Amino acid sequence: MKTTTRTAVDKPATRDYRLDFFRGLALVFIFIDHVPDNIVSFFTLRSFAFCDAAEVFIFISGYTAALAYAPVFGREGIAMGFARIYRRVWQLYVAHLCLFMIFTAEVAYTLKYLQNPLFADELQVGDYLDNQGETFIRVMLLQFQPSLLNILPLYILLLLALPILIMMIRRHVLLGLIPSAALYLLANLFGWNLPGFPEGRLWFFNPLSWQFLFTIGVALGFLRSRGAQDVGSKPWLPVVAAVVVVAAGALQFAWTLHEPFNLIPYYLPLPDSWLDKTMLPPARLISLLALAVVVGAYIPRDARFMRSVAGWTVVLCGQNSLEVFCLGILLSVLANFVLSLAGYGLFDQFLVNLGGLAIMAAFGLLLAWFKAGGRLPAAPRPEIAS
Repeated sequence: MKTTTRTAVDKPATRDYRLDFFRGLALVFIFIDHVPDNIVSFFTLRSFAFCDAAEVFIFISGYTAALAYAPVFGREGIAMGFARIYRRVWQLYVAHLCLFMIFTAEVAYTLKYLQNPLFADELQVGDYLDNQGETFIRVMLLQFQPSLLNILPLYILLLLALPILIMMIRRHVLLGLIPSAALYLLANLFGWNLPGFPEGRLWFFNPLSWQFLFTIGVALGFLRSRGAQDVGSKPWLPVVAAVVVVAAGALQFAWTLHEPFNLIPYYLPLPDSWLDKTMLPPARLISLLALAVVVGAYIPRDARFMRSVAGWTVVLCGQNSLEVFCLGILLSVLANFVLSLAGYGLFDQFLVNLGGLAIMAAFGLLLAWFKAGGRLPAAPRPEIAS
């Protein structure tokens, strides 16, 4: 009987629950940040860094995509690698269309109840409600992106290019990183972006810029799948990253507090283009990468907080990120509706945030229970997670 040996790329790596935890935490922050005038958003990542949950989501998505799909190219062949990735693309595409339909129905009902046309303008769905035929075709082409529904089209486009990226990185990591970095620089220098809809509108998350963050995540995930050491293992890098994280956090928190409290000074004002979310300028990119290095270096894979009840719930939500993300988007619109009726008092905001997060957590637990065959997966023991 002939025996086969696996290459390093084919060996299954022990699951790193930090990826699930921080992806789940990003979903929590996305929900909170999408509730307008939300006092709780003062405590999310965007108040303590130059980046926010969107960067975390895309970076981790690239990292985990490499862990999930890169071994397939070596183990099952290129055709199966393409097939598995495009199967996921189709799932995301269908989820996006379904989410759009429920989202617009939710907004339409809210408009009818509140009789406030500004609500449609705020969520950028007025063009669809006025001209549903042409606009829905643009939705199918990923060009029409209402507010809150612009990150899934970006992710779909990035996954469409993932098979080619993996084939390049399998030859050498720099074959993927160098062209990606060049495209990122050109997009930022010349303002390149993809056209959206209506005419004159561009993609909110510019794929030509955001692909670089995704590519970095893919490259690091691929190296990890080959058994390479974490970048944070270099002794000097975590120290530099920690300095960047602290400096960015201090500046961003001062800017955040300056808006409600004018007594807080506005230290070191920067041009808006330096922090523009659409183009993902270097300040946002470096802030995210510094956070990633700090997490990789200073938070162990078996950290106790991830094995707590609350932490493990976040992990399970991160493992079911697509479904929980879609629910969180719909809940943020519902939260806006509820607060419009009840008022934006502190107690009302607290209840709305708590209720939304509880529903998301319950949904994540239900999905985990179903996937595990009718039982909730238990948090791993330290010796297993390490």
